[in-house]
Amino acid sequence: MSKTLVAYFSASGTTAKVAKNLAEAVGADLYEIKPAEPYTQADLNWMDKKSRSSVEMNDKSSRPALADKDADISSYDQILLGFPIWWYVAPTIINSFLESYDFSGKKIVLFATSGGSGFGKAVDGLKGSAADVVITEGKILNGNPSPDELKAWVNTL
Repeated sequence: MSKTLVAYFSASGTTAKVAKNLAEAVGADLYEIKPAEPYTQADLNWMDKKSRSSVEMNDKSSRPALADKDADISSYDQILLGFPIWWYVAPTIINSFLESYDFSGKKIVLFATSGGSGFGKAVDGLKGSAADVVITEGKILNGNPSPDELKAWVNTL
């Protein structure tokens, strides 16, 4: 049986709730990807071109610093990697996370929350950040999927 880690970034708590439910439903460990400097409401104002999130997302080389690099990636076979969709891609902190660890031989499956879009170009935007690893588009998990729905999805992976 493979060992699974649910790793996630959540700016507002929406993705955190889904990630916690997912980890509980499938018996996986949970790891929160935290920025060294937490995002404020002003930072997340996508209508403000000078907000932190807007500046980061407009610079494809942006790599926000992580609060820690404590995830024991070597202990897992499968990583379910979650985040909110920002500008049709993953927030650049996900690139920071992927570039901070060795994911060789791991299976990475994405899940996301979104206010209305799908994955967009999220997979393409992450491919260069994890060498020699296949990153698979998983599922948009909006709302409050039941434990049975979450288990059924993970069983298809």
